[in-house]
This record gives sequence, C-alpha cells and structure tokens, in this order.
Amino acid sequence: MLPDVRHLLTASKHNCPPSQPHVHYFTTASRADTIKATALKHKSHFLKMTHTSFHIALLLLLSSMHLLGSSLASKPFHLSASADEVPAIINSDLPITNLSKRPVLQPKETAPPQFLRTLMDPQGKVCVRASLGVEYVVRENKKNYYFNMNPSSTRATGFCGNQKAILSLDFDGGQLEFTFIKEGDLSYVSTIKGLLRPAPPCTNCRNKTYVGVIHYAKLFKAKNGLSFQCKSQMTLILASYFRVKLVPLQIQAFDLANGAFGKEVECWEDYNKRMIPIILGAVAAAVCLIAILTCVLVRERRGQGYEQL
Repeated sequence: MLPDVRHLLTASKHNCPPSQPHVHYFTTASRADTIKATALKHKSHFLKMTHTSFHIALLLLLSSMHLLGSSLASKPFHLSASADEVPAIINSDLPITNLSKRPVLQPKETAPPQFLRTLMDPQGKVCVRASLGVEYVVRENKKNYYFNMNPSSTRATGFCGNQKAILSLDFDGGQLEFTFIKEGDLSYVSTIKGLLRPAPPCTNCRNKTYVGVIHYAKLFKAKNGLSFQCKSQMTLILASYFRVKLVPLQIQAFDLANGAFGKEVECWEDYNKRMIPIILGAVAAAVCLIAILTCVLVRERRGQGYEQL
C-alpha cells in the first residue's frame, strides 16, 4: 500500500484529482489529533501548576495560622503564682472593725470601675502612677464569687526608692501590692501580693482570708520613662482558689515627667488583637492574588490553543 499512498500524495501536490479522497481526510485528522493531544498535554501541565499554586497558597495559610498560634502560646495570658511562694486560706475568728465595709462576694461578674492612684516621695514628686480596674475572683465550693475594688474606699500607700518602689492599694478587708524594680534602663514589677477578707457568704460560715502571691521576672516591663499599658484583661493567678483581674491597666514607676505617664508600651495581648486582622488580611490578599493570576493564565493558555488549531 505504500506506493499507492505516495502516488496519492504526489497527485494532491499537482492538483490532480485523487483516486482515494479519503486519504487526504485521514492526513488532516491525524494532524488535528496531534494538536489536540498537545493541547491536552499543555492543559494537564497547567492544571498541575494550578494545583501546585493552590497547595502553596494553602501551605502559606496554614503556616501563618501555625505561626500565629505559636506566638499566642509563647506568651501566657494568665500569670500564675510561683512554686516557692505557697498561698493559703486562713480561717480566723478574730475581731474585725468596720464590719459594714467588708467586701461582699457576688455570684455574678461585673466590669470593675477604673480609677487612678499615685504615690509620692517625701519631696512630693510622683514616683508611681497606676490607672486600673481591679476584680477579685474567689473559688469556694466549686463556685466562683466576685468582688470589685471600690475606688472611693481604696487608698494608696507604700514607699519610693531609687531602685525599688512599692505601691499598695488598701481597703477595708483587702489589699493588692505591687513591687517595682529598676534595673539599668528597665523597670518592671517583680512581685504582686493579694489579700481579701470578705464577709462570710453564709450565716454559719467562718471568716476566711484569701492570700496569694505571684513572682514573675520582669512583669509589666518597660524602659525608663515609659509606661506599661494593657487594654485587654489580664488575669493574675495568685492561687488555685484566688485570682485578680486587671482591666484596663496602665502603670509606671520611676522617671515620671511632671507626674504624668510616659509613652505607652503595648502588652502582648493588645499586640495580638491588633496583628491578627493584619495577618489574616495579608493571607486573604495572597490567596485572591493567586486566584486572579490563575484565571489569567487559564485564559492565555486557551487563547494559544485556539491559535494553533
């Protein structure tokens, strides 16, 4: 059959009517099949690239979320008591003055009022300034009870030194004490002590004094002349049954110009709240950009396939 095919092709070149017209049709179909196979090959290759891009985008999204979760986990939101300080519940029936002003535990939680307190040295210069709201949380009989520090009955005591200062917020039936340390160009809180002696929650209940302490290296750290600020709620776990919530908090010791707060240092919780939308927005923008580029490449590939045909 080979001579016949060559004869037919030669006749076709000289515009001679072929004796077998279907041979020319067979040649055109073969060329179309080849082009179609090539297009399918390019399409398959492009689809693989598209899937690869999608997997890369998904990997970036998961990596970003993992990084974000790791950063959240690396900074504890709750601050707990140290092992070398063992707080305890003290049962006492000693006589108490101002029984009507003793803290009364509440079964429901409410937002604590914010107030401002300052501490001055003997020369009348402000050495500690604190703006905060304080809520005590006591766990008794597997239930939580709450008490908010009352600004009108809370007084600031303590002392000011060059390298150490103590601010104690005192009221009838309770206390919250901060110890500040100045170390080089940094200042921080090294110790927080809490005490609450509420009225008995029931008629036959005994008087209890809840005591807790927390040691945390460089807590509320800030450079000299700057203040530490946290708008998010911070929970201090003074004991398993005794916690203190601070919300919001701005505090500074040492180097207060004209007795006012210095520039704020943002806490980790506020930083996370501010950065999470930015990170998620960036990831979403990257995914949208990949989708747009994918659509553009699909159209270009389709256009090139039509030109070849």
